[in-house]
Amino acid sequence: MVNAAGKFGPYNQPGAARPASVAGIRDARVLPGRGQTGSELVRSRIALQVRLKTVSPGDRLADAGVLAEELGISEITVRRALEGMCQDGLLDRRRGRAGGTFVAPGWDTVVALMHDADEAASLDAFHLLLECGLVAQSADGIPADQLDGLRVLVEEMDLSDDSARLLELETRFHLDLAEALGGAGIREFAADLLGRLCLLLPAPAPAVVRERNRCHAELLTELGRGAMDPAVRAVKAHQHAGPS
Repeated sequence: MVNAAGKFGPYNQPGAARPASVAGIRDARVLPGRGQTGSELVRSRIALQVRLKTVSPGDRLADAGVLAEELGISEITVRRALEGMCQDGLLDRRRGRAGGTFVAPGWDTVVALMHDADEAASLDAFHLLLECGLVAQSADGIPADQLDGLRVLVEEMDLSDDSARLLELETRFHLDLAEALGGAGIREFAADLLGRLCLLLPAPAPAVVRERNRCHAELLTELGRGAMDPAVRAVKAHQHAGPS
């Protein structure tokens, strides 16, 4: 099935604001240790698409030129990244009239071989720093309706019994939280982090996601009343509920 939208979503829109400074992070594009290469960016954004169900195993990806424009990198970089993902078994290249680049049916099996607990721990700690910083600078000045969409996601997670849907909703929560507290540029940065974590960490069990969702609800309650310290504690409790 062709991905009709052909989009990575609102994480790298043309003209989007650059990430703001948060909690001492001067350039939010710099990840722990080193910045992402163009190829790593392609990999992380495709991984995020799969987690968000924008594409699924067997779906066709947008053409390299479209992806290059959306990500702000060269088409040759995208082509090389896609070729590398094909070699790794994450993607399939098909020729002919109905050809293109497709998410491999065995995506989950291949990703499981790429898990890296040490690198994931570093990225997870940086994600915690990002969210604590966002909460610290925003807790006393958030319009009441700015959290409504996040509350809807929390309610949906409470009602869902599907493990894949729970993962999708949790990821959307953290993307939307980044945008609500930091703007479109910070959402873009959070997408980089979360996409990489999708490749590096095993998916958490539904029970872990539900425990984290209680932390989501507590965070929104504390943000709604402008209580910065309890809100930061809720962010930290989320991490202790299990790996991100």
